[in-house]
Amino acid sequence: MRSKRPVILRRRALRVDQDPDHPLYLFTLTGEELLQVADISRVSRDEDGKLIGYQRPQVKKHVQDIVDYLDSGSIVFPNSVILALSSDIIFRESRGPKVDEGLAVAGTLEIPLPRGAEPKPAWIVDGQQRTLALAHSETKRRHFPVPVNAFVADNVDLQRDQFLRVNNTKPLPRGLIDELLPEVSTILPANLAARKVPAALCDMLNQDPNSPFKGLIRRASGGAKEAVIADTVIVKLLQESLSTPSGALFPFRNVAAGTTDFNGVRAVLFTYWGAVKETFPEAWGLKPEKSRLMHGAGLRAMGRLMDRVMSTVDAEQKGAPKLVKREIQRIKSACRWTSGAWEDLGGMQWNELQNLPSHIRILSNYLIRLYISTRRTG
Repeated sequence: MRSKRPVILRRRALRVDQDPDHPLYLFTLTGEELLQVADISRVSRDEDGKLIGYQRPQVKKHVQDIVDYLDSGSIVFPNSVILALSSDIIFRESRGPKVDEGLAVAGTLEIPLPRGAEPKPAWIVDGQQRTLALAHSETKRRHFPVPVNAFVADNVDLQRDQFLRVNNTKPLPRGLIDELLPEVSTILPANLAARKVPAALCDMLNQDPNSPFKGLIRRASGGAKEAVIADTVIVKLLQESLSTPSGALFPFRNVAAGTTDFNGVRAVLFTYWGAVKETFPEAWGLKPEKSRLMHGAGLRAMGRLMDRVMSTVDAEQKGAPKLVKREIQRIKSACRWTSGAWEDLGGMQWNELQNLPSHIRILSNYLIRLYISTRRTG
């Protein structure tokens, strides 16, 4: 029995050869056609914990706002949708003179449409909300033509890279950026590159079975029900310790070579935070509203204390966990993570601590001063 011939969507297009391996195409599609051609690759994780996809969850209000605009009358919709195309597409150059003026080549793009459960030949890199609005069942403009920029890339790593670059100056959730960064292998802008190592360490802390933070960190891709800590808090405290010369993690970075001793960093983090968990078991793993140790203020302050405690400890030596736990015991009696008032903080109630720079600063200073004082007195 002969197989059915594939359905082909044909569009006049311009090909721009910026990179021979990843040609760029400029053409138009309707909202309805966009969802026929392209998938929305939302960020999630597979059964082994590996990150898949890269898009943020659908924002209903944003989509509805675009639908309302589309149906408002005479409109202009110049914002293009950016797609990553499968290499299965075919581009046929137009015949005749003047089809190539040195910058772009005119022709016809042939995009095979999927049958049944077959995968779609494209993925949306930018324009998820616009596409959903254009294809919305309530809009009258499902056949409205919109500009499309598309590049050929079967590799999801390149798609993630472009997604981050496109959204670098937009209000993309920091947690989503931080979760995607470890998966990107290309050269990143300076502001993103500085967050790549802390983001990778945050991922390790959340997934390593021996980590005191295992399953406790909320990620953009979702996570375990017991996840109570904002990943942005963990990334921030790691970034601070890695970038500050007095930080406990700073010595493990080779700034000149751009490398990091991940094994050394892992030993410090597991040893210190493992001791914190054992010192405050009644406050560990609770939601922030029930434990300020799991709150941004508590974690950041204890992170700064880590820089003090671990500066003189070899985390890989035998007996390091007991030594560190003994050091943290010095401040235990003064901590009010789940009840009571911080007497030396003006009587501030335990749940009045907020994730504010001023609260993080006064709590950090207090814990560090108390730690230094108790060490001096034995």
